[in-house]
Amino acid sequence: MAWDFETDPKFQEKLDWMEEFVREKVEPLGLLGIHPYDVKNPRRNALVRPLQEEVKARGLWACHLGPELGGQGYGQVKLGLMNEILGGASFAPIVFGCQAPDTGNAEIIAHYGTAEQKTRYLQPLLQNEIVSAFSMTEPQGGSDPTSFVTSARQDGEEWVIDGEKWFSTNGKWADFLIVMAVTDPDAPRHERMSMFIVPVDTPGVEIIRNVGVYGQEEGSESYIRYSGVRVPADHLLGERGGAFAISQTRLGGGRVHHAMRTVGNCRRLLDAMSRRAVSRKTRTGTIADYQAVQMHIADSYIELEQFKLFVLKTAWMIDKYQDYRKVRKDIAAIKALMPKVYHDIAHRCIHIHGSLGVSNEMPFVGSLIGSMVMGIADGPTEVHKVTVAKQHLRQYRDVEDAMFPDYSLIERRARAKDMYDPVEDFMEAAE
Repeated sequence: MAWDFETDPKFQEKLDWMEEFVREKVEPLGLLGIHPYDVKNPRRNALVRPLQEEVKARGLWACHLGPELGGQGYGQVKLGLMNEILGGASFAPIVFGCQAPDTGNAEIIAHYGTAEQKTRYLQPLLQNEIVSAFSMTEPQGGSDPTSFVTSARQDGEEWVIDGEKWFSTNGKWADFLIVMAVTDPDAPRHERMSMFIVPVDTPGVEIIRNVGVYGQEEGSESYIRYSGVRVPADHLLGERGGAFAISQTRLGGGRVHHAMRTVGNCRRLLDAMSRRAVSRKTRTGTIADYQAVQMHIADSYIELEQFKLFVLKTAWMIDKYQDYRKVRKDIAAIKALMPKVYHDIAHRCIHIHGSLGVSNEMPFVGSLIGSMVMGIADGPTEVHKVTVAKQHLRQYRDVEDAMFPDYSLIERRARAKDMYDPVEDFMEAAE
């Protein structure tokens, strides 16, 4: 048995290079008013493409993918440590070829796509020549798939899609959409839906509007209507009725990456509030001398380190078992914990900065809104907490059923009391 919290020295060198590269060359791009996903913008490409080539030359491009797709095939622990660095700069994920939602979309096409789908959609997506959107949630039901009404029916050699999708991230920039639609409404719950690749210029695809998260000058969360949209039969992604299995492949690792990028954001917030604390002068010294401020710093540090270790432990379990189902409880737990840690640290950072903290000259309110987004994206916090509780309680139900399979609850309690009497055991131990 061994516990080791050290990073392999050779990989640490890569992380050190990433830290400096992101700070010096990538982070400033976020101040230029250019969107990272606007791949048709010549100015954006003139700035981003050379940086992407530097990353590729270092062997750090799209490291979540295997060598056959141009990546390194890194496990979740390494990817987690990388995403911690990438979390603090808006352009960093796209410069390193690991931006959401393209990473998840690329992963499911790599796993479930046909050879033609990989050639037409996956290869240009991996090279960031195009971007994509995941069109799943709906206006009336959010992310609850049991309430989805967007449908796809087969008509000869085509599928016909009708319905509306809400908050399809980066739909305005996308060349294609991955659409989740009901194909078999009478099938078992987990076999009712299928996924389709839909080019965004297909007749019948209408972006009703692009909604912005509060504070954004330009929205990129697309509200999309599908009206008699026809796609060839070969644009079905994976098997008919297989959308749930496909989505789990997509979301498991993505939630770990979200969490580690959040660690990176929180670390920057802690750094900012610490710098403010030691530099903001008062009549008697600095605000860092006040215990109330020290409590904010201490709480933020403690919560951040706890969260990071939990995320990395979950990443390690994914690497160990190579089965997201075995780590479902912990993936749900870090997803549920993430928005709270992010919110609390962002709130303290704003408070320590005073009026400057709530101004548009600092990004801290954006982080506060970001923490709320993290409580909704990829499923609301409440859903993940229910998953944690159900997964945790299952082991206790299994044990109880094994111990007392043929008795009522009252009888089980009586027999348990006979088998284990705390007072009697205590007396025996004392003797």
